[in-house]
Amino acid sequence: MKTLFDAAMAELPLVAILRGITPDEAAPIGDLLAEAGFRFIEVPLTSPDAFTSIALMVERLSSDIIVGAGTVRQISDLDRLVDVGGRLMVTPHADTRLIRAAVDRKLITLPGVATPTEAFAALDAGADGLKLFPSEIIPPSVVKAFRTVVGPDVRLCPTGGIEPSDLGRYLAAGASGFGLGGALYRPGSTASDVEANARAFVTSWQAARRGMKG
Repeated sequence: MKTLFDAAMAELPLVAILRGITPDEAAPIGDLLAEAGFRFIEVPLTSPDAFTSIALMVERLSSDIIVGAGTVRQISDLDRLVDVGGRLMVTPHADTRLIRAAVDRKLITLPGVATPTEAFAALDAGADGLKLFPSEIIPPSVVKAFRTVVGPDVRLCPTGGIEPSDLGRYLAAGASGFGLGGALYRPGSTASDVEANARAFVTSWQAARRGMKG
């Protein structure tokens, strides 16, 4: 699973957070995200019938696209996630018991952290990367400070309120990827809305990467 995670992060480290998506939307939204190049899709468990949406996308999308659940809080949710073929667990918090349980089930784990204490606790529990949440209170200067203490190899993914125009500044500060919420998808978004938003994020990511190399 680590090899799959590494490959997806290298390809396009943007996590599509589909909070509020319904099973009827899962197939068309999943298809257009895949076509735009997304390799991570998260369905928060606060969404209607979230496990059905996850199952539909797992069945429909290629095996190199990592589909999973967000806002996970209970170990019983992990078992249901595994049962429907999910491979990613995202949390809003750093629950080390939950992280260890997810690692035991061979799930990719991106727990939410907001402090160095939470970050190191999550890493010690086996987290694959860290969701810096909410990014509204974690500007690029704070990401730079996180990067200084966690080292160069830890995946740092600011999440919460991220817009396409934010990616360059965060990347320059040491971000590895991003969690994309309402600026990508929100309940009521049309497929064309999501497609346009997805392509804007991909274009911004590619430009930010070129800027780092140039």
